[in-house]
Amino acid sequence: MKLQDLNPPQRRAVQCIDRPCLVLAGAGSGKTRVIARKIAWLLEQGYRPGQVCALTFTNKAAREMQQRCRPPGRKGSGSGPRISTFHTLGLGILQREAGHLGYRRGFSIMDARDAETCLGQLAWREVADADNLRRARHRISRWKNDFIDPAAAAAAAEDDLDAAFARLYAEYQQQLQACNAMDFDDLIGLPVRLFRAETEVLHRWQNRIRYLLVDEYQDTSTSQYELIRLLCRAGNGLTVVGDDDQSIYAWRGARPENIRLLLDDFPDLEVIKLEQNYRSSGRILRAANHLIANNDHLFDKQLWSARGDGDPIRVMPCRNGDDEASRIAVDILARAMHEALPLRRIAILYRSNFQSRVYEKALRDHSIPYQVSGGQAFFERREIKDILAYLRLTVNPDDDPALLRIVNTPRREIGASTIRALAGYAAERHRSLGAALGEIGLRERLDRRAWLRLQTFAELIAELRIAAGQADAMTFCRELIAHLDYREWLDETSGSRKQAEAAYENLDELISWIGNLQASRDDTGLEATLSHLSLMSILDSQNAKQEQEAVQLMTLHASKGLEFAKVYLAGFEDDCLPHHHSRDAVAIAEERRLAYVGITRAESGLTLSYAKTRQRYGELQSCDPSRFLYELPEADLDGAEHTASRLSDDEREQRDLARFADLKALLGTAD
Repeated sequence: MKLQDLNPPQRRAVQCIDRPCLVLAGAGSGKTRVIARKIAWLLEQGYRPGQVCALTFTNKAAREMQQRCRPPGRKGSGSGPRISTFHTLGLGILQREAGHLGYRRGFSIMDARDAETCLGQLAWREVADADNLRRARHRISRWKNDFIDPAAAAAAAEDDLDAAFARLYAEYQQQLQACNAMDFDDLIGLPVRLFRAETEVLHRWQNRIRYLLVDEYQDTSTSQYELIRLLCRAGNGLTVVGDDDQSIYAWRGARPENIRLLLDDFPDLEVIKLEQNYRSSGRILRAANHLIANNDHLFDKQLWSARGDGDPIRVMPCRNGDDEASRIAVDILARAMHEALPLRRIAILYRSNFQSRVYEKALRDHSIPYQVSGGQAFFERREIKDILAYLRLTVNPDDDPALLRIVNTPRREIGASTIRALAGYAAERHRSLGAALGEIGLRERLDRRAWLRLQTFAELIAELRIAAGQADAMTFCRELIAHLDYREWLDETSGSRKQAEAAYENLDELISWIGNLQASRDDTGLEATLSHLSLMSILDSQNAKQEQEAVQLMTLHASKGLEFAKVYLAGFEDDCLPHHHSRDAVAIAEERRLAYVGITRAESGLTLSYAKTRQRYGELQSCDPSRFLYELPEADLDGAEHTASRLSDDEREQRDLARFADLKALLGTAD
């Protein structure tokens, strides 16, 4: 095989097969190419395809790697190297070996919702509320990934709630075994447990997998690392490829410190750095290097490019959020026109999903096609559709789709049979469902309990109609959410605490957006506001389905692994990036890595924008540029007026305390 098209470090990484190898692959340094070429090199050196296994984290990445490794002219996977996710490998091991662990053939795999349902059925009284139940599931998942069994968890319990979680963990494991079932964590944890207990089984799999390659190694968990260590303990070949500077998934259990463990467990480890970046200009890479140098490192890297310095990085201070979004939209139009740049090569990146709303609106206002990637369009999100359904039904009691959506949201114990009876009666009477609710004849079709529940719902809608006539749309929306205890409903029904918090932010954004609409319109009533919202919802839904030439909108997490000619890193503000939940040094370091990922998505153009003020909860609040902005080289920034107004840490803390006090006062007034 000819390797002349690889640079020297890439060639070393491909040819290093006589010892364990850690490839520290900086952003844009060609790591996927190295992995694909190394697999081909291994086959050329005498390894059989079935002896080579490459692991990654997503099915999409596995499919891409399979395509890159497929010999020309061959279709399908055939009998080539084993390329899969960690969990697929774990499932394959368990399908062959689970009998050693007491499982029968045909075991079931439980997804997260199944697992939460099972835990809910088993929950002790002190764990019974929804928030604690989700905390229990995440705690059990972390215990499993860290190989802490129920007895050890109970022994280490620091309080009564921890002890309750540990008891629930023990019952949950017993229930899984009784049901011949496993959860997602077990697909990694059980093979490790099996290999530790059954030396013969371990040797069998070590003989099957003679060389192991791991992509995105910085994202491995404790259990995934242990699986790697066991499979390669007999001296089998190992290459891991990763970048500790792009470790942004600690909340999923990723442990970037696993890079350090390699040095302990594989003393002859060869470390190869891929530092030449083939994507970005010199200025963009200098900014990335300066930023990430503020984090602690086991191995330092300095990305460099042969493409030249390129344009300065633009810093775009804006008056407010609307001004920021509008300026980005106008700038995109200018660049697309003057540089003949395809829209799909332009991206707007942001920290959290809810932020997309203001940018989507600005792009629509300027007739710029866009695609929201890595998340639902704003009006397609469950919590937004629920609240809009309440608003629609308040304005129009005959809106049957809206009624059907929220008649049991939050839960009112109105079952499917009750809804069918209501629908049948309404059809016979040629009435809407809402109108049928008030007819005496309906009572004859239902038992007393079901009829009373429907009447309670009908009374709620009547009360809302009265309240809507007495308040502006923003106030009514805020009071509606509070009256429904809708945030508590999100706590009960979201898959995780993080999902619930993201939904809270979406609701807050909806309230703020309604407030902004009111500020620009004479009619602040619900009906006029809802008409505008409904139109935006339709356009939003249509836009989400387009697969045309379009500007890409996505979160920083979703952008990892992608690249764009021009990147707008929007909302580059404190409390946004870094996120306001990130307070300690470890969390700030991960947020810095997230900013690093965003910066290194850009090839030739990077704009960092921030608003000086934003509307939140209908109130105008001041914003500060991200602290990360001050960690970039000023010589490579254009428009960096922020340097004169940097806050000290003490000043920032005092400002945060003042904002918190204002928020408490605002909430107290709302109550």
